Amino acid sequence: MAAAVKLRTDYSALDLRRLAAGSRHANQSRRLLSLAAVLDGMDQEQAARIGGMDRQTLRDWVHRFNEGGPDGLKDIRSKGHPPRLSIDQLAALASIVEIGPDRAVDGVVCWRRIDLQKVVRERFGVDYHERTIGKLLKQISSSTRYWAGFELTARLKASLAA
Repeated sequence: MAAAVKLRTDYSALDLRRLAAGSRHANQSRRLLSLAAVLDGMDQEQAARIGGMDRQTLRDWVHRFNEGGPDGLKDIRSKGHPPRLSIDQLAALASIVEIGPDRAVDGVVCWRRIDLQKVVRERFGVDYHERTIGKLLKQISSSTRYWAGFELTARLKASLAA
């Protein structure tokens, strides 16, 4: 049987309870209370039940607490997928949207998401769904009315005036 993992001693059980009471993270509070129970001499199985976990999970949190202190008991959020378009490419897409389409080259008079999807695929080699193109437009702070064709682009205004 493996030896019990030692809990760091720079925090008392009372300190851990105070930290749990002041924490804005419920999961961190549960873990702190379980560790306080361990410091009070409670059986690991019972201390784990206080935090709604099993004994092995409590042992894992002891390791995290020993390495990172109370902040090590907070949940680690995933950062998600890295963006497929770089900042420079997003800036170029914003410029493409602002300038508007060229009817002779692009074959359209105003940008739709499906048209921009094709442009992004051809120029940047990235294949997005139409809906994601809409999210990118929102991200680059383009006016929805502008790219949907409710307002005329500068190039279209010039061609209509001629």
